[in-house]
Amino acid sequence: MIYPKLTFVTAALLASCAASVQAEDKTVPEVTRTQFAEVPTDIRNYRYCEIIPIFRTRLQITAEVYNTIGLNECPADLWDALDPEELKTSYDAMDIKMNGPRYWTINAIKGEGKTAEGKVVDFGGIEMVWAAEIVTRIGQGTVGGSVYQENEVQRFTTFTYSAGAEVYELTSPEGGVYRMQSYAQIVDPTLTIDDLSDIGPRLQLPEGWTFAVRVLDEDEFLIATGLAFVINDVLGNSYQRVNP
Repeated sequence: MIYPKLTFVTAALLASCAASVQAEDKTVPEVTRTQFAEVPTDIRNYRYCEIIPIFRTRLQITAEVYNTIGLNECPADLWDALDPEELKTSYDAMDIKMNGPRYWTINAIKGEGKTAEGKVVDFGGIEMVWAAEIVTRIGQGTVGGSVYQENEVQRFTTFTYSAGAEVYELTSPEGGVYRMQSYAQIVDPTLTIDDLSDIGPRLQLPEGWTFAVRVLDEDEFLIATGLAFVINDVLGNSYQRVNP
């Protein structure tokens, strides 16, 4: 059988399709897990780090969130040696977000579904596990790009805040309540959990927003069944929305 010559338009279309397929395959390669860390029963003030590679597929932006919890405690020497520009080049990523060090302000966490069975990757000797995914479209911005604005994080998690625990909450002018899930040493490397009660004046809250601290009378659970709404403050601390 004789096949007709490909026209320029057809060849260009095939090349475009091939590029799209390759873009869809962009991700961080999986490795065999070799690192294991015993996680305390109460993870409040437990150190961890995240790396968030961001990939573009046509009009969609996908941010893959990888976390050290259960694998290691984010060794400072290895973390400080990581170069986000080198990582971006290595994985052909649109961007790399270095999200840490961070410390939990929750007491326990339980993952289900894909969150519990995430693949393991290696960043410069620090193994991390897939924890969540954030999908947006071109023009909507990417994770960490703004403060006091919601990011839709795809994950299945239950956060436990124990009775007697101190919690830190932001309330928006519309009545949305966001409870701190972790504090960060990204903007202020000296920030500790003992400072959190008094950080309100440092948060540069938008008009109408408030910050409050309270102690829980009973255990409370913050559940994400596929989608969590998360915001960051100017210090890099992260919060999940409590009310619908």
